Amino acid sequence: MQTPAAYNDRVVRQFTIMTVVWGIVGMLVGVIIAAQLLWPALNFDIPWLTYSRLRPLHTNAVIFAFGGSALFATSYYVVQRTCGVRLMGDRLAAFTFWGWQVVILGAILTLPFGYTQSKEYAELIWPLDVLITVVWVAYAVSFFGTILRRRTKHIYVANWFYGAFIVAVAMLHIVNSLAIPTSLTQSYPVYAGAVDAMVQWWYGHNAVGFFLTAGFLGMMYYFVPKQAGRPIYSYRLSVVHFWALISIYMWAGPHHLHWTALPEWTQSVGMVFSLILLAPSWGGMINGIMTLSGAWHKLRDDPIIRFLVVSLSFYGMSTFEGPMMAIRTVNALSHYTDWTIGHVHSGALGWVAFITIGSIYMLVPRLFNREQMYSVPLINVHFWVSTIGVVLYIASMWIAGVMQGLMWRAVNDDGTLTYSFIESLSATYPYYAVRLLGGLLFFAGMLIMAYNVWRTIRPVEASRPATAPAASA
Repeated sequence: MQTPAAYNDRVVRQFTIMTVVWGIVGMLVGVIIAAQLLWPALNFDIPWLTYSRLRPLHTNAVIFAFGGSALFATSYYVVQRTCGVRLMGDRLAAFTFWGWQVVILGAILTLPFGYTQSKEYAELIWPLDVLITVVWVAYAVSFFGTILRRRTKHIYVANWFYGAFIVAVAMLHIVNSLAIPTSLTQSYPVYAGAVDAMVQWWYGHNAVGFFLTAGFLGMMYYFVPKQAGRPIYSYRLSVVHFWALISIYMWAGPHHLHWTALPEWTQSVGMVFSLILLAPSWGGMINGIMTLSGAWHKLRDDPIIRFLVVSLSFYGMSTFEGPMMAIRTVNALSHYTDWTIGHVHSGALGWVAFITIGSIYMLVPRLFNREQMYSVPLINVHFWVSTIGVVLYIASMWIAGVMQGLMWRAVNDDGTLTYSFIESLSATYPYYAVRLLGGLLFFAGMLIMAYNVWRTIRPVEASRPATAPAASA
């Protein structure tokens, strides 16, 4: 086994710091657009500040800048430790860091100005799509090359999840982004109509499944046992979890297209596989939580463990809610409402952000040779502020969504609609205010984290002994 000095932690440190930076940026944009839903005049009649321009910037910043940087950082860290070898290709790894930052900056320079392909989670114009592909190939070569050179006999399960995330995202991105360029900023997709919708949501749902689930499960399978100081509850269950998840997830995408022009049998296939998906998802959640068997007392004193365990609770909740919302009769109520927004953010904030934050708090002291974070009490404050923020956010959206669905479906005895759309929007406003408060609390937690990280990593001046004044000549 190699010594820590032999690992390439430079790129891990870079991605770790940018995870915090992009988390603040992405969530700040989220707070701005949440405020715009309450006060539309906050766009100041400036086109690039309108909700329609900032919303894709928010999703791309949180998913690909914040979440993507976290996945790069943790996968590079984990694969070296579990394989006992240095990351393959220092220059290749450096290219993935700088290339990914260029992609993110490209999104910042294009999306607010209306340069978009208008595809959910795949809005970036074709030159940036090409750059993403090049960076991703370099990432795959570096990651899998390290595994091929490993000194351990087996491949630890976290690397299976990271590997599946890398391979699946490459396939999803390339297939969904196939287009014919007509200029440097414009292109036309090779698909049309219902086929385009089907390909888009095959991509969209599996971006959630493999970018926001499989990759972060790799994070969970390493950092939860590491922080708990115990082996994973069941290694056999983790292997079953992996193969069941990747076999089923790919087929669930059509549940996003219920009550559309997509053939009904295709919608039904998506619904059935979504329901089956509950089993492996909860198997993984139970495996992670039960890893704390015999170490539950650590929840009292270790706020990092709290972040990790609560993230698993949100993962279980989201993966129960998703299959339920995929049932056609339930979807008839939830479709197009803010219930979907609540569901997405229970996963994005409760699961993805919490597991990332806990992992970052574990990584930073190790990467910068510190005994611990600058302030453990601040981690505790961050945990409670963020938890309250998430609960306020998702609960307000659940209530608003069910209310919207009921108001839209209500009819009078003569068959006319009971409520106009404007009435349903007016009734939703109080819940938008609660959502904004929840988002502000979560954003405040990110600022607390940034301060804690900065105080931890800043250079510590060596204490110098006082010297006596020099004697006169």
